[in-house]
Amino acid sequence: MKWTDDRSGNVEDRRGSGSGGAIVGGGLGTLIIAAIVFFLGGDPSSILSSGNMGNGGAQTEQRELNANELKVREFVQMVTAENEETWTKIFAENRIKYTPARVVLFENTTQSGCGTAQSAMGPFYCPVDQTVYMDMSFFKELEQRFGAKVTEFSIAYVMAHEMGHHVQNLLGTLGKTDKVRTSGNYSEAQVNKVSVATELQADFYAGVWAKQTDNREHILEPGDVQSAIDAAEAVGDDNIQKRSQGYVNQESFTHGSSAQRKEWFMKGYNTGDIRQGNTFNQILGN
Repeated sequence: MKWTDDRSGNVEDRRGSGSGGAIVGGGLGTLIIAAIVFFLGGDPSSILSSGNMGNGGAQTEQRELNANELKVREFVQMVTAENEETWTKIFAENRIKYTPARVVLFENTTQSGCGTAQSAMGPFYCPVDQTVYMDMSFFKELEQRFGAKVTEFSIAYVMAHEMGHHVQNLLGTLGKTDKVRTSGNYSEAQVNKVSVATELQADFYAGVWAKQTDNREHILEPGDVQSAIDAAEAVGDDNIQKRSQGYVNQESFTHGSSAQRKEWFMKGYNTGDIRQGNTFNQILGN
């Protein structure tokens, strides 16, 4: 992936600050939760606020960030800036004002607007404070447990997916899906289908971002799109279920199959058109 000269000021790096908390619990329960919430996006408050997730009050010693960590921060600042520029342009074309999301880099645990976040949960977007939370150790997990080769652009894809949830939040989509989830008027299967449509739309938006940004900045290099596809397929519900429990239960999908995630990312990339991303019609059949 080609780096640009743009850097965003909306990135906060909490690593090494001494604010990380010790992880409480762990074991099989944490692994199951981690599998469920990979690429969660949306509103993770029901999971984050659980008393079993962690202890945000514990303190660790402050430390200096090493050269590699500083490079990671610079990369995240660059990808964040490219998301801001691309989505500001897309929103302006549709006569809508774009408000940038914040990005927080952390290690172990930190506090979010949705509750206590910890690294075992993977990257997520909190609509309450309009912030993407990233612990970069997630990508080791993605490579070691889920078989995806991690590249700079696969990291950019993950960030673009979470920024896709921010776009959904600004457009009112997350507010509508949250009402479905919390109303009690829908079955678990119906709520799961809404969740799948929400996640696949975020994949679509990630594809739109990749296309539009490459058109403007020529950021893509050979193999970059395939690395994003590999990451998307690695965290498909069917792949996660096969690896974690040995069988697939389609009714319990919350993010979409590997094939669906690839399909919608590529539709966004091939069209570059935000208007082509109505995953809800296809998934819900209306």
